[in-house]
Amino acid sequence: MIIRAAAFTDKGASWSGRLGFPVERPASVAAWTEGAFAESDALLFIGAAGVASRAIARHIRDKTTDPAVLVMDELGRHIIPILSGHIGGANRLARSLAARTGAEAVITTATDLNDVPAIDEWAVENGCAIENPEAIRAVSAAALVGRPVGVMITERTLTPPFPVTLTLRPRTLVIGAGCRRDADPDAFERSAMEFLARCGVSALSVRSLASLDIKAAEPAFLRFTAKYRLDFMTYSPKTLAGVEGVFARSEAVLQRVGVDNVCERAAALASGGRLLMGKTIIGGATFALAGDNST
Repeated sequence: MIIRAAAFTDKGASWSGRLGFPVERPASVAAWTEGAFAESDALLFIGAAGVASRAIARHIRDKTTDPAVLVMDELGRHIIPILSGHIGGANRLARSLAARTGAEAVITTATDLNDVPAIDEWAVENGCAIENPEAIRAVSAAALVGRPVGVMITERTLTPPFPVTLTLRPRTLVIGAGCRRDADPDAFERSAMEFLARCGVSALSVRSLASLDIKAAEPAFLRFTAKYRLDFMTYSPKTLAGVEGVFARSEAVLQRVGVDNVCERAAALASGGRLLMGKTIIGGATFALAGDNST
């Protein structure tokens, strides 16, 4: 977790040792915030909450992607999460920092105050992507008054069973892929999304793209994995050839790259599980889908 901290006073900057990470003393809080907000998982401001709120205001975009933001007073009496308490982990981090410093974590989210499980926090802790974050408020409100809530946890693209259903996507799937050198990134993305649609699964449930090591710098793969926040895993022909299982075989592929099948073997190896969809050719690219053994 990347945590950046800034203090508004020298006294605030002296907390580095107790916190366990550096506390910066920026000349410009606005300039510091612009860089830190984009590159960090969490920001800690040591000083007035009003200054911190104004500094982050123009950078706030989406509760599913914004970093955690916390404020601690310079005397270390209180630590307050002010942004991304659940999904970004600000509440959890506040409690951790409070234990290190002796401060009181001031938690203001209703579910925490009423000892009701926060479904968005649960989703993050259990490796699920949230497909429709706009439903979080309705589900949490229902839970707070003891009404039944609608939550669907699946990789499959199914019709939600309730009028208001929070849909969570376990990130359990791996795409194995191959493509021509310097393939058009837009065309590859369209082919990959068509492949997932044919498989009947959500793109949000994909955690990795896997391929051959000679494709490690392939622009289409790099852009796709960056856009969808996927791990990009590559393997040598020898490693792929040693994967146990029954896979489609191509003599032409064997002669060209040194292993008889790239997409199926790479998907199976990266997932640590089983193939869900075998080699499929779409738009000049090849795909396979695998999931862990619980999928």
